[in-house]
This record gives sequence, structure tokens and C-alpha cells, in this order.
Amino acid sequence: MLQITCTGSPHSIGLQHGKTASLEISRSITFYASLFLKLSKLDWPAVTQLALKYQPYLSENWPQYVSEMEGVAEGAGVKYEDILALNVRTEIAFGAFSDGCTALSWKGESGSVLAQNWDWNNDQLPNMVCLKIKKEDRLSIEMITEAGIIGKIGLNSKGVGCTLNALKAKGVSFTSLPCHLALRTVMESSSRAAAISTLEASGVASSCHILVADATGGTGLECTNEDIVKLEMNADGIVTHTNHMIVQHKETVIEAEDWLPDTRFRLERIDELLDGVKEKGVSVETVERLLLDEKVGCGASICRSETEVKGSLATLFSIVMDLEAKTAKVSMGRPVAPVEKLILSP
Repeated sequence: MLQITCTGSPHSIGLQHGKTASLEISRSITFYASLFLKLSKLDWPAVTQLALKYQPYLSENWPQYVSEMEGVAEGAGVKYEDILALNVRTEIAFGAFSDGCTALSWKGESGSVLAQNWDWNNDQLPNMVCLKIKKEDRLSIEMITEAGIIGKIGLNSKGVGCTLNALKAKGVSFTSLPCHLALRTVMESSSRAAAISTLEASGVASSCHILVADATGGTGLECTNEDIVKLEMNADGIVTHTNHMIVQHKETVIEAEDWLPDTRFRLERIDELLDGVKEKGVSVETVERLLLDEKVGCGASICRSETEVKGSLATLFSIVMDLEAKTAKVSMGRPVAPVEKLILSP
């Protein structure tokens, strides 16, 4: 797996990302161009034009991210709007994409763990990268992301981490943070509380669930273009989430009905598994074992297998973060048979 180390100004960070991952970025653009055409009937020029609707808001409110994406484009030898489109792919898709994931945070006496199996189209696995950033303010960030996308799943040197679950509800906003950039803001935050405050102030442009955690525990944020509703830890210090809404939103928020048939099964299953181990106390090793689960319900499992259908969902990586130690263990591919293992240590 390509590991990219970037330092300096936002533009410099982007430039190093783009130069190092130019092949993977090119393949990622090709992958999404094909997917948008298939699922949304949009050719790539139409996709990039839609992406540019975010430019006024981002230029005014988040110029550092614009500068970084410009650097990525320059380094990779592609257009800026190509990179912008990758970073706002969730918003442009208008719910046409179906990434299915299982995430949990667990705060106990012996530690605070944040974890996820990230499920997506298996064709994108070769374009996943490990992005390591050292900012000018000395904050370090390490994440697993898709080449060209500047925010995804990972943690920072303050021990603040985030995971992502897809949700589907009608509507997007062009004056709020696109979800992948929202993830980046979490990894630039000094604490869970600070990350939540940032997102509540900015809003999130489309529906998704962002699980934010640090050494003090985790908070789930069910985001739509209209609201952000918090899912707090239960009595055991646990938050779990898959791909449907759990908390009550505004009446005007309309969720797609069980667009991923296995989402409720996976949530029940991870809760059942946690119930069976919670007396032992939280540990990275215990959570790693939970994410190996292959019990099938409604056609899928927590550790998801690709079906015979080309481009079907599969678990592309599993990540378990120890937020007190500020490290993460990553298994690329399905964690029962990983193609590679690595440690994040910002």
C-alpha cells in the first residue's frame, strides 16, 4: 500500500500527495467517472461542474482545503475540479452510492477504542493510500483514504479519531462542509468536544454518520443537510452504528428506507458481540476479533465478502484505534485474510 508523507503549508502538503500518488489518483478518477456514469447517468465533465458549486463556500470558509486540493491537482497533473469532485463525491452522488460500514467506539476503565470495517467497491482497493500529514502547527494526522481525497478515516497526534458510515436522506447543501472535508476537520481538532463544535457550527452538506472519539469516549453524529443529531455513549461507554438512522431528526429529513438490507442485522450483530465481551473490558485485541465476524444476515456480515457481481461491496479495510496510545492497527482487505497490515502512529 502506498504511504505518503506530507509536510508544510496546505499547498505543499497537497503537492506531495499529488506527486506521490499520481497513478492512484488517475485510477481513482477513472473509477469514479465510470461509477457516476453507471449510477447517476453523469459524465465526468458534468460531475466536475456540479463539484464547482462548492467552490464559493469553500474558498470563503475553508481556503486551506482549497489550497491543499489545488496542490494535489498540480502534483498529480490533473485539473483542480477533478480533485474537488473526488472530495465531494458523496454530495454529487445524491445517495446513488452504497458504501456499507460497521463502526463502534468503546470507552472503558482500561482505554478508549474507535474502530470500523469500511466496505466499498472492491475495484477501489488498489487506490487506497495511507496519508501522513505534518502541519505547520506541528499537528500530525494519519489516515486511510482514497487517493486524492484529503479527509477520511484516521486519527491525529492529539488522539482524536473519526470513522464514517454512509446514510441516505434527501437533499444536499452547497453552503456546508462536504462530508469528507468534515472528516478532515475532526482530525484537525484538539478534542472530541472541539471537533463536534466545529461541525455543529459549519453543518455537513449531506447525510452521513461521523463517529468522533478521543480518550474521553465517543459521540456519533448523524448528519443531514438540515441537522446534526448526537448519539451519545450508552451506560457501557459504547456507541455503535451501521447505515441507517438511529436518532430522531427534523420532520423534514426524509431517509431512504433500508437502502442496504443488511444494515439492521449488522447493528444488532455488533451489539450482540459487544454484549458478550464487555465484562472483559475494552482492548484493541478484543475489538479486532469482533470485526472478523462472518455471520451472515440479510446477505452480508460485519466482515463483508464480495459477491460474484462485479463491483459488489466488500470490506476494504479494518481499523482499530487506541486513542490513549494515539495509535491504530489497520488490516487492508478483509481482516480475516488481510493483504497487508500497518500501524498508524501520528
